[in-house]
Amino acid sequence: MNAIDPTARTRETAGNTGRQQSWSGLSAMNSVLKVVNVIGLLILVLIFALPFAWMISTSLKTLPETMIFPPDWIPNNPQWQNFIQAWNSGPFLHYFMNSVLIAVGILILQMLTIIPAAYAFARFQFKGSGILFGLVMVTLMIPSQLIFLPVYLQLSSWNMLNTHLGLILPFASSAFGIFLLRQSFKQVPEELIEAARLDKAKEWKIMWKLMIPMARPALITIALFSFISHWNDYFWPLVMTTNETARTLPLGIAKIRQTEGVATWNILMAANLILVLPILVVFFFAQRSIIKAFVYNGVK
Repeated sequence: MNAIDPTARTRETAGNTGRQQSWSGLSAMNSVLKVVNVIGLLILVLIFALPFAWMISTSLKTLPETMIFPPDWIPNNPQWQNFIQAWNSGPFLHYFMNSVLIAVGILILQMLTIIPAAYAFARFQFKGSGILFGLVMVTLMIPSQLIFLPVYLQLSSWNMLNTHLGLILPFASSAFGIFLLRQSFKQVPEELIEAARLDKAKEWKIMWKLMIPMARPALITIALFSFISHWNDYFWPLVMTTNETARTLPLGIAKIRQTEGVATWNILMAANLILVLPILVVFFFAQRSIIKAFVYNGVK
């Protein structure tokens, strides 16, 4: 019967103890990191949620209550009529319909230009395609305020001031949309495209029947960003409109500034909630597609 070396047993025991301590240390470190992450996320939630909560609270107060310091977060008697007063403070239905028409019009026009452009950049190798795509990406670095004057002068020469078309046409395409959709199209396996071509499918049919359904999350993300951007746009409608014909909701809200020399913050916040509500509804139904699009495009 072989004798067991006491020294070897001691070394083995010490090794096991060291490994256990190491795993315990890693487990404790992971727990600390999780707690730090949760605290960080809670701080971010508070940073983004507090202004929105303040807007809701202010929209339900009377005007004297908005002047109280320190402020009360919960109104004593919610003033729901503030929303009616905000809506009736101007032609808000007209502003609302203008915003819908312009945001949806830009969205449709962008889809008609983005999809074929992204498909061409993703699946066709032609001379100068890399340079052309690079030029498209360069436009992302050009602020709109830098080129608004020549665009304004051109549209003015076409008699498009104070028109819906003048507010839609400058945004006929989107470099960000082309980039994101191109990345999504490049994820589609080449075998599927070749199989469709062997079945004598035309390029437009491949794009419509195969590529677009597989890129649905990216398309929804692009559509949401486009809608939100142009729904909230204040600068370009301000430049292009001088009367009420094509003015949008942000410009209408800007008119609710003062009543008898006093800022009516409760009415202004109620009007802003009317502006934000459609965006919240759209985002609520599209948030999964947004996450899926960025995760899917980031895997590659």
